[in-house]
Amino acid sequence: MCRLVAYSGAPVFLDSLLVHPPSSLIAQSHHARQAKTVVNGDGCGIGWYGERTDPGLYRGTLPAWSDANLVSLCTQIRARLFMAHVRSATFGEVATANCHPFSLGPHLFMHNGQIGQYATIRRRVDALIPDALYTLRRGTSDSEALFLAAAGRGLAERPLTAIAETLRAVLAEMRGAGVEQPLRMAAVHSDGTAMQAVRWASDGRCPSLYWRRLGQGSVVASEPFDDEVAQWREVPPGSALRLDPDGSMTLTPFAPAD
Repeated sequence: MCRLVAYSGAPVFLDSLLVHPPSSLIAQSHHARQAKTVVNGDGCGIGWYGERTDPGLYRGTLPAWSDANLVSLCTQIRARLFMAHVRSATFGEVATANCHPFSLGPHLFMHNGQIGQYATIRRRVDALIPDALYTLRRGTSDSEALFLAAAGRGLAERPLTAIAETLRAVLAEMRGAGVEQPLRMAAVHSDGTAMQAVRWASDGRCPSLYWRRLGQGSVVASEPFDDEVAQWREVPPGSALRLDPDGSMTLTPFAPAD
């Protein structure tokens, strides 16, 4: 499983959350504490919002622990909203196009999880992406497919509904193909203003996801990255967490639409 971190709040330098903490995301790339896959060395990426509407994006195929460019960027970039990801590939080769976050206009998306037996239904899942957006598909991962399929279902206007409808459509394809392995997701989406984090699994065994207040902001992560473990709260399975620029947080139930 991959590892991720996302932050919203008063501007901070990225290295304060991604590099320096004792169990930082970079540390998790070679020694994750709450993942079945301890090493997440199949690429890394960061996406951040600055003075322009569309986010900046850096993705690379080097493991985060050996990517000097990633560390250098983190020491120089100061942002009010950003997300970062280290990849452990479940499907799709190690390639820049398969690294997270994915972007589309002002939107960023990253994902930890899997579509069970994705190779079996890959063409069916790709067919869920509208033609107008399919031309933007660059990689081969199930994560990018989920993002573009959700974008075609109104991700910009109603993100949680779009993600739920996408999962519902994927589940239907899985059932139609006789796939018995689960669909699991811990994902983060942002349009540059609000941030949405989703945790759900068809078998109830969700990828880990936590959040905590941090200074004048809030952070969402696959696992606590500092020594203040008691300050972290688990995002409940089957839930969505919304973080707004004013610091407000809303936790709501989440499940694929009926």
